[in-house]
Amino acid sequence: MPFDHGTFAVTAFQLSGELPENYLELFTGMAAGSLDSVKDEPQIGWVSGRCLLETRIDDITALCGGHLYINMRKAERKIPASLLNAICRREELIYMQANETTVVPSRQKKQIKEEAVEKNLMKMPPQISGIPMVLDMASKMLYLGTASTAQIDNFIAFFYKTTNIEPVQLSPEWYLENRFKMTEVSLPVVMFSEKGDGETTPGRDFLTWLWYYSECEEGYIKLDQFGEFAFAIEGPLTFAFAAEARGAAETTLKKGDSPLRAAEAKAALNVGKKLKKAKFMLVRSEDVWSGSFDADHFNFSGLSLPEGEEMDRDSRFAERITNLHIFQTVMGEYFAKFVKVLTAPDWEETEAKIQRWVLERDSR
Repeated sequence: MPFDHGTFAVTAFQLSGELPENYLELFTGMAAGSLDSVKDEPQIGWVSGRCLLETRIDDITALCGGHLYINMRKAERKIPASLLNAICRREELIYMQANETTVVPSRQKKQIKEEAVEKNLMKMPPQISGIPMVLDMASKMLYLGTASTAQIDNFIAFFYKTTNIEPVQLSPEWYLENRFKMTEVSLPVVMFSEKGDGETTPGRDFLTWLWYYSECEEGYIKLDQFGEFAFAIEGPLTFAFAAEARGAAETTLKKGDSPLRAAEAKAALNVGKKLKKAKFMLVRSEDVWSGSFDADHFNFSGLSLPEGEEMDRDSRFAERITNLHIFQTVMGEYFAKFVKVLTAPDWEETEAKIQRWVLERDSR
């Protein structure tokens, strides 16, 4: 499963309350049912983090490395479109031959399709998919293995139905409220170019500032508990206006030796576009985190964690979640630094430096 090894997508949440002591019983009460019971409606339920077919939820199957690790499983039966079309076409040919006609009325077509689904749906094996979730009990941080907005919405609704607790996504709004007791409107408008659209977009402003900070101030940040880190932006890069109606909404640079130095990157910044999505690298000594950051949705895809040293499953899993927690903490500190820069008395001087960086940056 994604959190066990390899790269993965992740969206981070903070629990809005404490899980009750009987939380395993709550998840067991909403566990996924037998696949044989799946009919025409999708079946949603919890399964273990180890396997999408393991419906038993207890301290053996659902706890790993001291963390709750489970999946929200969706099971449904579907007739493949090509097969359903073929079945319907066969029945339509039979209808036309029996009625000596070359046309099948739309009402009859609808009836044929409904009957085809009714007769054949239960012959199809259920298709299953899962959204993995890790809950760090100590920090009340919840890590969800998806960057899909639809999947996130479905997960939040089902998690709340199970626990009566709503996870709150870590976002610019969350950091502003919880770290600074302020809102988006409290931030100054960031003009990376004199042609900027004058709109505040905290996610894109943050990512574009991170690019400036990594190039001009080496992207360093130091945390007492975790040490010193360096941040770097890499290609591909996706730029966009805050007001999507202005001209070409997005510019994506993928090819070339260095998209960061491409003339198109400089041109995008000059006309007022901001970074919407980019690959990145976070480094601490020999430890490396890398992936893609979606500034609008404040989540990550293709996230790679530092190589671990632990061998047994529980210890290895705990080490990976610790590295994930470190990464999320460091990104939160970068955002806090960004807010402090914006709200500092010398912000206008800093903004002028950023605009010079845009105008004078090398390109080829």
